Amino acid sequence: MSVPDDDLLRRIPLLRRLPPALRARVAEVARLKDYDRGQLIFSEGEPSDAFITIVQGRVKVFKSTPAGKEIILEIFGGGDPLGAVAVYESMPFPASALTLEPTQILRIEQAAFFRLLESEPAIVRGLLSGLTLRLAELTRRLAELTGARVEARFARLFLKLCEQIGRAERGATFVPMPLARQELADLTGTTIETAIRIMSRWQKEDVVHTEKDGFLILDRPALDEAAAS
Repeated sequence: MSVPDDDLLRRIPLLRRLPPALRARVAEVARLKDYDRGQLIFSEGEPSDAFITIVQGRVKVFKSTPAGKEIILEIFGGGDPLGAVAVYESMPFPASALTLEPTQILRIEQAAFFRLLESEPAIVRGLLSGLTLRLAELTRRLAELTGARVEARFARLFLKLCEQIGRAERGATFVPMPLARQELADLTGTTIETAIRIMSRWQKEDVVHTEKDGFLILDRPALDEAAAS
């Protein structure tokens, strides 16, 4: 693990508004760790012994049911904290976190994290702001999963990915995140059969093409229409 520099810390929403002297204090106790795609950062039930923030990359947070089914709770990206509530409450991680692509995290051991919180109210405010946004997002997703049609959920998922990580390419929008049909089903609260059916139809209708490294969004107006239905 390596030590972060100030330029890197300024890219993290929780820390970017801190004065340089405070970021220097964070740098003293923080360490960077790199993961390849498909590696677990932590597993459900493990002790939450460190505060973790994603620097770059994508991570899915999921729970496993007694029957062995995986339920994806959310996909996090650069700047997002992982398991912050568990660390703050000194409770085991309530879910697992697995990388979807090469990922770098910032890690602060729990004891050092608490010392920072006690001495620097600005860090507390930044943490609460980030957690509030995540709670609002989770509330919105739960409402969608219980109230919207499945195709609308798919459309909203792809529109969200377009906004977060999409890039202009080939006259369309490319989302560089390969997700399996089961992962799409988990993210939208449906079955893999339904995910296959929707994605196959969108492929034929040139709405969304599935590619090796992600998805090519060819018809965003069609997604807008489906999302509103």
